[in-house]
Amino acid sequence: MVTALIAGGLLAMTPSQQAKSDFEKRANDWRNGAVVYQVFVDRFVPPTNIAAKQSLYQTPLKPWTELPKARFDEKTKSYPHVYDFWGGDLNGLSTKLDYIQQLGADVVYLNPIFTSPSNHKYDTTDYLEIDPQLGTMSDFKSLLKQVHAKKMRLMLDGVFNHIGNESPIFLEAKSNPKSARRDWFFIGNEYEKGYRGWAGVSSMPALKLENPEVRDYLWRSKTSVVNDYLKLGIDGWRLDVAFELGPDYLSELTKSAHATKKGSAVIGEISGYPAEWHGAVDGVFNFHSINLGIEMLNGNVSGGQVGQMYDDLVADAGIEPLLKAWLITDNHDTPRLSSVVKDTETRHLVKVLQMTLPGSPCLYYGTELGLPGAGDPECRAPMPWDKVTDSNPDYASTKNLLKLRKAMPALKYGDYKSLRTDKLLAFARTTDRLQDTVIVVMNPTAKTVKESFASRVGRIMSWGEMLDVMTGKKYRSITGMLNLELPAKSAMILVPSTDPFGGYSPYQRILDSDG
Repeated sequence: MVTALIAGGLLAMTPSQQAKSDFEKRANDWRNGAVVYQVFVDRFVPPTNIAAKQSLYQTPLKPWTELPKARFDEKTKSYPHVYDFWGGDLNGLSTKLDYIQQLGADVVYLNPIFTSPSNHKYDTTDYLEIDPQLGTMSDFKSLLKQVHAKKMRLMLDGVFNHIGNESPIFLEAKSNPKSARRDWFFIGNEYEKGYRGWAGVSSMPALKLENPEVRDYLWRSKTSVVNDYLKLGIDGWRLDVAFELGPDYLSELTKSAHATKKGSAVIGEISGYPAEWHGAVDGVFNFHSINLGIEMLNGNVSGGQVGQMYDDLVADAGIEPLLKAWLITDNHDTPRLSSVVKDTETRHLVKVLQMTLPGSPCLYYGTELGLPGAGDPECRAPMPWDKVTDSNPDYASTKNLLKLRKAMPALKYGDYKSLRTDKLLAFARTTDRLQDTVIVVMNPTAKTVKESFASRVGRIMSWGEMLDVMTGKKYRSITGMLNLELPAKSAMILVPSTDPFGGYSPYQRILDSDG
């Protein structure tokens, strides 16, 4: 065993060389810390020719300025608002790729785009066809090509726990007891509608994943849904209600995806505590970290306690899986951030956490503009393009934080450790290079707080200066301690100041060693 390790070069490496190798691997994996931009295509860009598009819809297209409203039909026990459309499509999205890229996104993630009768399209009719309301397969291929030309990635939404009740596969199985696909579903008199629907919703018949033929169709076969789109060029899948697929089938799907396209991403909608799913998927939804921060900002838990909880999370989940997990403030199923956190100053602090904690920040379209919205369907309002202006505090805050993040490798793929504080929250993000070090300090309280605490970064000199990149102010580290005073509801993002003065820098040989 020892001989094998020496032959492999591991024992020949110094600790610093091994660390460098580990961080290089993280840096070369696009899934680590990628900034994701989520698009609900029907609501993203208004159609240029409404009259030409109207024939694709059974109901009149809504004016772009009209907000979605929930409606319930007592007679049919249904929600007619799921058939309200605004007319956005893939070609419209293509015209805004510059906006997405310039904002700072690395990945474009689309809500479902396959044929479906609803506006949300989580009731798939045909996985292998693009919904005509959104465009053609040619339009999709063109979008994919344009995304890649801009050095971004494209991920699709995979709804594989259930299908739509208008799917020919389901209709044939339901109507024909001798159908070869009868056992693809849970069909029987024990169900109110004659079949099991996802969460009791009859428009979404549950798929019997226990049947190997179903999994072959969806992901196991080389010509399956998952693998066909990966071969077409997409970079990964976000899996709807992934927790309901279970760890065994998720592992099977992920292995199949990786075999078809090495380095592809499989992100599961698993929104509980973001641990224990590594291997089954590459990353999970991490609502936990952001919601914990909001609880802190609401005064329900102290900064020091939250720091300990973040340390626990890194210990429980592992830093590698967390770097690939999507850090989410809101999405198409939840109230908008601006409806949960009312004031812009506190929202800014939430964004600071989203951009500096371990993970891949996922921005839901319009959240960067402060777009409000309660739960579904209000959270799916049309994109307010008139709010894209630097005078919009949410937009300015998001752009500035993303710019800072882009310049700081440690925020993308660095290690994490909390610093011992009381009322403040403080943590360090580090790589093998001193100059990458970032220390984030936040005062979540309504009063000015002054605290002293250890930096826990040994390469910072005991009298070295730390620069707050948000304000340009400098602070000294004395014998490894930081003594800081933060105003109410404020944050610092500190980096070591290593610039030479008078031609001299005490860090010079450390910097030379770092390369």
